[in-house]
Amino acid sequence: MILLRENIYENLRSDILSCQFAPGDEIREQDLAERYAVSRQPVRDALLRLEREHLVTVQPRQGYRVNPISLSDARDLLRFRLALEPACVAEAIESAPDSILKSLDEFRGFSGSHEDFITYNRGFHSALAHASGNRRMATTLCDLIGQADRLVRVSVSNLKGHDPAKLVAEHVALIDAMQQREARTAARIIKAHIAATEKRVLPALKRNAVIVEERSS
Repeated sequence: MILLRENIYENLRSDILSCQFAPGDEIREQDLAERYAVSRQPVRDALLRLEREHLVTVQPRQGYRVNPISLSDARDLLRFRLALEPACVAEAIESAPDSILKSLDEFRGFSGSHEDFITYNRGFHSALAHASGNRRMATTLCDLIGQADRLVRVSVSNLKGHDPAKLVAEHVALIDAMQQREARTAARIIKAHIAATEKRVLPALKRNAVIVEERSS
């Protein structure tokens, strides 16, 4: 039963982050139970976990709603990633064996659709997280990367300047710096890379209908 509950949670979370359920969508326990062919209890457990992660909100007598994306929360997420990912890269350069850094070579090239790029990009940044050897940082960073994918998917129709070739070139430069253990160069590249994501995604999110207003301070 524990395995079943974990599967429902992972499937539902994945469906939200991949925008199978879009921000603002209303979802009901019974519909989800039918979708995943389970009883309502594991669905309810999964929804409560997702509520704690601020991905869904309980609506009394109405079911649940996939949380809209707040611009301030999107900024917070990207700033947290800007703090954490360079730390993972630094730890990888300091302590990862050569074989781990060499395994990043699989991300030196990319071809495919926009959806393929999102998968490739998540794989690359997750590999950076795990290369750190710090499990707590890697787990947190992988969660941030998954949630950032949702921002990109929601904003993609309005996304200007999304050039996979340019982004892959930045990945290659970072891989080179990490394999040569050039910590300062790697730090500069990863910080600029994430800052550029913020500059692309936040303005695109502002133009999207599923965004909610800034939170009050």
